[in-house]
Amino acid sequence: MEWIIAALTMGFLGSFHCVGMCGPIALALPVGHFSGSSKIAAILLYNIGRIITYAAFGVLFGLIGQSFALAGFQQIMSLVIGCILLIVVLFPYSWSQKMRIAKWNGLVNKVKMKLGLLFKQRSFSTLFSIGLLNGLLPCGLVYIAIAGSIAVADTAKGALFMALFGAGTIPAMFTITIVKDFISLNVRNKIQKAVPVFVGVMALLLILRGLNLGIPYISPKVQKGECTKMSCCAKK
Repeated sequence: MEWIIAALTMGFLGSFHCVGMCGPIALALPVGHFSGSSKIAAILLYNIGRIITYAAFGVLFGLIGQSFALAGFQQIMSLVIGCILLIVVLFPYSWSQKMRIAKWNGLVNKVKMKLGLLFKQRSFSTLFSIGLLNGLLPCGLVYIAIAGSIAVADTAKGALFMALFGAGTIPAMFTITIVKDFISLNVRNKIQKAVPVFVGVMALLLILRGLNLGIPYISPKVQKGECTKMSCCAKK
């Protein structure tokens, strides 16, 4: 249950970061020729496209997390992810600089070119496709959410984690498409400052979980060789 709250909270708090990063895309969406319920449906299609891409990431990285868990490395994985998140929070600028010089910029440029072509079209399917591709664009917050999907160590939960994260961003992203300046920059910055704090708390919880301290719900004690539900079922 706690991971559901974490996904929604991360999405909602991070949505004010999204307004700055993805806001220009949301403002440029070809929805001006729609009106009333059609316009609302068009904007929702765009956001649903984003969420589907996030959920696909959740399936992939949830599977990776599940593989580590079945191999008995879930606690080590939890420690590693927690430490990575702390590094991201403590050294955000150096981390973001490294991401900018990554070699996969060619793929990102292709996605941007495709988006440019789609923005010239004016159909519902186009808006859905824009959302799908927008989910592929580099975003530090999405990377952090992906770390959460790895930590849940399950494909279905990983997909749901990322989908809920995306759902948490909808209120701000939907509103910015309808009303250009729906919240002052000062208020937006204050809320955005809560994101690193939340991510830091999440990192500490993951580290505690990996330390095997025997604290119920926070750091449950797992004995070596302890039979998991899945392995027990397999033996039966």
